[in-house]
Amino acid sequence: MSKTKTTGVTHYEILFIIPNRFTDDEAKTVSSSVEKIIADNDGIVTLREYWGKKRLAYEIKHNAFGYYSLFEFDLEGNKLAKIDTTLRLSAEVLRHQIVVKHAKSEAAIAKEAKIRVKIDSKKAADSKKQEEKTKIPSPSSTASRVGDKVDKRVDLKDLDEKLEGILNAKDLI
Repeated sequence: MSKTKTTGVTHYEILFIIPNRFTDDEAKTVSSSVEKIIADNDGIVTLREYWGKKRLAYEIKHNAFGYYSLFEFDLEGNKLAKIDTTLRLSAEVLRHQIVVKHAKSEAAIAKEAKIRVKIDSKKAADSKKQEEKTKIPSPSSTASRVGDKVDKRVDLKDLDEKLEGILNAKDLI
C-alpha cells in the first residue's frame, strides 16, 4: 500500500483558479464541469463555494486575475490521482490544490460559530471606535479637543457683545 493513496472514502478539499479569459458565467460553467469530473470518479461533493474574481498574488501564465472556487468532497483515495491528472492537463483550470480535510463534528462547528460571532462583534466595536475617532466635530459644538487642550468656541453674537463692551469701556488705557 502506498503512502499517498489511501483506500476507503476520505474527505478532501479542492481550491482551483479559473483564468480571467472566461466571463463570470463561463467560469461558473467550468466550475460545474470540475464538479462533474469529481462525480464521474464516484466522488460526492459536500460543499460548493464560488468566490468570484480575485487578483492573483503574482501573474500565472499572463493572468493577473482569476475566478476562485472551493469544493469539499468525499472520494476513495485511489481515484484522487485521476482527478489530479485531469485537472492538471485541463486548459480551463489555471491552478488547483487538493488537500485532505478532516471532517468536523457538530460540537466543533458550533464552537467555531461562537468564535466567529465573537470576532464579528469585536470588529464591529473596533470599527465604531475608529469611526468616532475620525468623526469631525461640527462648528456648532461648544467645545472640541485640539491636541490635549480644550478649545472653547464662542458664538458670533457673544463675540460681538464682548467687542462692543470693550470698545465702549472708558478706561481702555
